[in-house]
Amino acid sequence: MYKLSPSDFAYLYEECKLCYWLKVKKGIYQPSMPMPGVFSAINTRIQSNLVGKNLKSLSKGLPDGVVDSQEGWVESKTVPGTSVFIKGKYDLLVKLPDSSHLLVDLKISVPNDDKIEKYKTQLGAYKFALENPARGNAVKTTRLGLLIFYPESAIFKENEALLSFPPKWLEIPVDEKGFLEFSAEVDKLISDRAPAESKTCKWCQYRHVGEELSHLVSEVEQEEIPF
Repeated sequence: MYKLSPSDFAYLYEECKLCYWLKVKKGIYQPSMPMPGVFSAINTRIQSNLVGKNLKSLSKGLPDGVVDSQEGWVESKTVPGTSVFIKGKYDLLVKLPDSSHLLVDLKISVPNDDKIEKYKTQLGAYKFALENPARGNAVKTTRLGLLIFYPESAIFKENEALLSFPPKWLEIPVDEKGFLEFSAEVDKLISDRAPAESKTCKWCQYRHVGEELSHLVSEVEQEEIPF
């Protein structure tokens, strides 16, 4: 059984299949690149202030639903026909008027429409985990979307700098069939031998340079040892 983290789908899986294979199958991670503290601070403050509130009351362009929970961990049953399961932490879960739920991923980023395609598999994975939990009750999830914030303007008032972050909503279409097909694709990748590295992967390039330089240093040191 292999654990798949939805947060890896938009970047690591697309950037380098070898690095992804090494992480999932061998537990070998790329060196971590911590998110700048300011983004984490903005994200946390926005999320914590949304819980218990109706999104539409905050902005007319947002869906009609009350934020039920934030940063919830989910773990799924095995995806049918594969040897993989989903485990990760979603951003926001919103209860809709019909008592079903909307899954929201919050981003501090430029609100381009290309993000719909980029993140649809990630949110589809969370949806699968919510509706097919390894333990506990299923959560019916009928909608998915990105809530994106990006600074638009700044004003200075009474010794404060106030940034304007107008929310932008991007609805992500539900594609259960597409998620199952993607899971089968990942399962095949993980079950097979190590794939070829990406020619554009900077971590793979770094690994090769490090190996070459360490060998050169070792050879020089050996030549300097007196016999």
